[in-house]
Amino acid sequence: MDRISKLPLGIIETILCLLPIQEAARTSILSREWRYHWTKIPKLVFIENKFRVATDRPELSVSNKPSKRMKAAKRGKFFNAIYQVLLIHEGPIHEFTLDVEVDDSGVEIDHILLHLSKKNTLKILKLDITGDGYEGYVLPISLFSLRQLTDLYLSDCALYHERSFNEFSCLTTLYLKNLSTYDSTLMRLLSSCPLLKRLTLDSDCATISESGHTPIADLFKCLPVIESLSIAFSIVKCFFPERLPKELPTALVHLKYLCMDGVSFSHIYGLPFLALLVRSSPNLEKLKLVMYEEYWLDEDERVSLTLEDYSDITLEHLNEFEIRRFMDTEHELDYVKLILAKSPLLKKVSIFPGCKFDEDEKSEILKILFCSPCAAPVEGITFRF
Repeated sequence: MDRISKLPLGIIETILCLLPIQEAARTSILSREWRYHWTKIPKLVFIENKFRVATDRPELSVSNKPSKRMKAAKRGKFFNAIYQVLLIHEGPIHEFTLDVEVDDSGVEIDHILLHLSKKNTLKILKLDITGDGYEGYVLPISLFSLRQLTDLYLSDCALYHERSFNEFSCLTTLYLKNLSTYDSTLMRLLSSCPLLKRLTLDSDCATISESGHTPIADLFKCLPVIESLSIAFSIVKCFFPERLPKELPTALVHLKYLCMDGVSFSHIYGLPFLALLVRSSPNLEKLKLVMYEEYWLDEDERVSLTLEDYSDITLEHLNEFEIRRFMDTEHELDYVKLILAKSPLLKKVSIFPGCKFDEDEKSEILKILFCSPCAAPVEGITFRF
């Protein structure tokens, strides 16, 4: 222990950051020197499911599940522990993670964010707020006072502020999962992040409400320096998809990585939306597609399209292509062949099946791909199936 105590303070803080907050707090009993080390760590992580109290014990009931009263009592202790840590914490807090289930207004979270906004040292904030039948924790305006943020992760939250946001002038990474908001509010949020390089939009029309008829192209005007984009295909339906252009007015020249989740080539907007982004990303290096099972599509969503309409696509810098939930439908296999024909620098193709293929079926698909026209030397491409 004496040897550890002599380590530089920065290394001790790094070690403590790797421990759950309760374990880090327990180091205060090691010695007088260690009593306050844990109160200075810049990274705080609070996960309700991993929080333990002294009275934790198996619930004596038929279902063996905690009662609502016990859950509420434990959650109260959880938030009290957070308040105590924040009250005695010394120095800057650079990273804060909160993973909790709520079933009311979330006023406790409001208090936490208000405290963090007054400190104004936070660089990374992760909020994962869940709850049974809960419509989403409504983010308070104090969130937008965190102007030092570089990374913001929001899961199952709600944002309905109509006023303009303060500029997130340092934000480079934004992760939004099931964010309940309006399309216009989402664009105001993105427009307030001029340095945004990495964006994940994992939402759908159940969470993004249409406040007007905003063209999808307007969404990408808010992303002038984007380098990595992961987007759920369903979001296109929230932004007046009837007006999908062939290309964006301003190309996404910095975009190197594109992931589209839940896309179907049989959907009326599937190929057009994907082609829009690919045509508008001249420097794309990696393309990842997660396919959507076509039998879930409604009849009015289906369309018969031919890939010949997209023969003008070029992928001069693409070196990696990945497709997940591959079902070997006609359009899926043809799209892989199109990628091969249009990517002179392609080095790696990864195909992850969405159903079970036997070895003969795999061999037949690979044979078709190896015999397809290929812009890059086929012997230089690694196929993963």
